[in-house]
Amino acid sequence: MACSCGLLGGRGGGGGFQMPPMPVEVADVHPQTVRDQFRALGGIESDEIIQVVSELNALVIALPFTEGQAVGKGALLAQLDDREIRAQAVRAAAQHAQAKANFGRAQKLAEQNAISAQELDDMQTSLKVAEAEADLAQARLDKTRIRAPFAGLVGRRRVSAGAYLQSGDLITELARVDEMRVSFAAPERFAARIRPGVPVTVTTPAYPGHSFAGRVTVVDPIVDPQTRTVQIVARIGNPGRRLRPGMSANVSVTFAERTRALVVPDEAIFAEANQNFVYRVNPDSTVARVAVELGSRDSMHVEVLAGLGLGDRVVQAGHQKLFEGARVIPVPAGMAGMGAGPGEGPGGTQSASAGGGTEAAGNPAAHGAKPAAAGKAVKPSGNRR
Repeated sequence: MACSCGLLGGRGGGGGFQMPPMPVEVADVHPQTVRDQFRALGGIESDEIIQVVSELNALVIALPFTEGQAVGKGALLAQLDDREIRAQAVRAAAQHAQAKANFGRAQKLAEQNAISAQELDDMQTSLKVAEAEADLAQARLDKTRIRAPFAGLVGRRRVSAGAYLQSGDLITELARVDEMRVSFAAPERFAARIRPGVPVTVTTPAYPGHSFAGRVTVVDPIVDPQTRTVQIVARIGNPGRRLRPGMSANVSVTFAERTRALVVPDEAIFAEANQNFVYRVNPDSTVARVAVELGSRDSMHVEVLAGLGLGDRVVQAGHQKLFEGARVIPVPAGMAGMGAGPGEGPGGTQSASAGGGTEAAGNPAAHGAKPAAAGKAVKPSGNRR
């Protein structure tokens, strides 16, 4: 029977038994669109929303609108009893007409020196007073017809026809929903990068799989001293008027976008001291430890700014026991752990397939980088410790 004691030999050396090639999961360096993003939870608000109230003490005659439906600018929302106010307006208009006629006659008499300048001034003053009273009466009459100041969706009725309203009583709400506002907070470290015009993408649980594009319009100049956050407002389109005020919003703010960025799986990266590394697989199936400079990161991939090229192949999982020049057996991702014991990958290392993870970076016994948490916001990445 063959002796297995040779396995105790070193990693290499003259006359000693060398380690056999180790199966490892590999992945190719490939181009992918990468976005520098910040994600936040916000709330959707109407671009304009008002409470429609009565300015007069009067009886409601009619409410000629359909609840929950769109209305145009100037649409009649409520008609109040105007009989008394209309009569006052008619009387004020008549007094204004009389004062205007009296002033006209006084001017002719003044030209003939038939009246004094004082009498002419009194007539002119009486005309101005009558004109103001007529305008006031007409303004009160106009308030008996309550109209929509802008186009939007009208809410439910808060009163019924025949009810007596006091000044300030609520009739309904009106909201402009063709364009919506999204309010959210950003950590102060992003304050210099978030500015008006920066694009945002909004999703909401009410419409899974749909996104709404918009741009930042307001950046609060004050940082909240309690939370160290900046309040942000963005405006987004609302096609089909699907979004409603009060909905929650998942907001993604995009600072930059690179369409041909080189990316590798997150678990392929490991750190030593202040430097990040990967194991690159050479054409002869040996591996080389390569220092890399990282860019943005998401829950699955890391952007590589320097150190690798398009088409390079890196060790994705199983690199904990590798060393410079070690020979490997490249296996497509997800297959390296087949045949191993539960929870074990090739060579006895923990599998990095779905649900597993490598050991934390910085551990002298294992240089695997900890995978990013699912749903983690994309952010610029520096050296990993």
